[in-house]
Amino acid sequence: MKHRLLACSVIAAGVATMTAAEPRSATFEARHELKVTLPDGANRVRIWFAMPQDDPLQQVKNFKVESPIPHRVTTDSQANKAVYLDLADPKLKEFSVVESFTLSRREQISGADARKTGPLSAERRAELAPLLAANQHVIIDDRIRKLAAEIVGEEKNPVLAARKLYDWTLANIDYWVKDPKNKKASPVGSTEYCLTTKTGNCTDFHSLWTSLARAAGIPTRMVYGSFFKKELDGQDADQSYHCWPEFYASGIGWVPHDVAVADIFVGDFQANTDNEKLVRLTTADGYTGADKSKVDYYFGNIDERRVTWSRGRDLTLSPKQDAGPVTALAKAYVEIDGKPAAEKEVWTRKLTFRETKE
Repeated sequence: MKHRLLACSVIAAGVATMTAAEPRSATFEARHELKVTLPDGANRVRIWFAMPQDDPLQQVKNFKVESPIPHRVTTDSQANKAVYLDLADPKLKEFSVVESFTLSRREQISGADARKTGPLSAERRAELAPLLAANQHVIIDDRIRKLAAEIVGEEKNPVLAARKLYDWTLANIDYWVKDPKNKKASPVGSTEYCLTTKTGNCTDFHSLWTSLARAAGIPTRMVYGSFFKKELDGQDADQSYHCWPEFYASGIGWVPHDVAVADIFVGDFQANTDNEKLVRLTTADGYTGADKSKVDYYFGNIDERRVTWSRGRDLTLSPKQDAGPVTALAKAYVEIDGKPAAEKEVWTRKLTFRETKE
């Protein structure tokens, strides 16, 4: 059962989560593999394979692509780079594309101080208008507007309003891994699904949070990446994907948070044989029980055991895909004869890594 959470004392004092500690950092040798098995009759195949982005938090070295098919790097509508492959009348029915790279990642400590921000200027609001609007599965309707207004109330400070939305989400939504027999995630990252079922995975959580934040006038964008999960260091096991939002606060800039991972550390569930491994592998470095400090940490701060693949929703790829907008590029997007090809049916992705000393 969810319980209403009190806003942390630093919020009451007018300051979001802050820390004087030096940011942690880590370095990883990563292998990112896409395996494709084409169905009979495929005439044209186009592939966009996610790659590590240029990002102030991460430095990518020794990036290399091994592929039996010519490839090039392209940039989509939201400035994400991807490895692009185009096969006409393909002779190969099964093949792999492998990216390898060294990634050094720094912890993000935002120092989001509510005293240093205020409402957006009209000029900045116009510039960020796309990040205040709905996406295909990130809805903003009368119900969302009403709920956002109830949660935020008269609060105009974006940091304090964002924390209210964060606390409401913690109090009302459960990560599906807590009770995998009875809770599931949507396949697309859906505000509607998350609000209706009161559960979901990271992209469901953050779709709902983004809808509420945008409805409250807070520009928000989604980041898609993966954890380098400590427990899986050096193992032949896929790291899957993870996402987290960033909201914009005037005078501060982009502030990250991860209410989905924070929800694990609220501690409002019993560990058992059904959920124990899932819960542990939902975090970057494991789970040992409820931890209020981590709940507060993940508002404004992001750990270093991550890689960023892309930002944004409803992407227009380059070259432009034939089907509609791509919800997100968290792993890969594959089209066969102009139609999206399903993960697991046509393609699979595996991210493995080994942590190293820089």
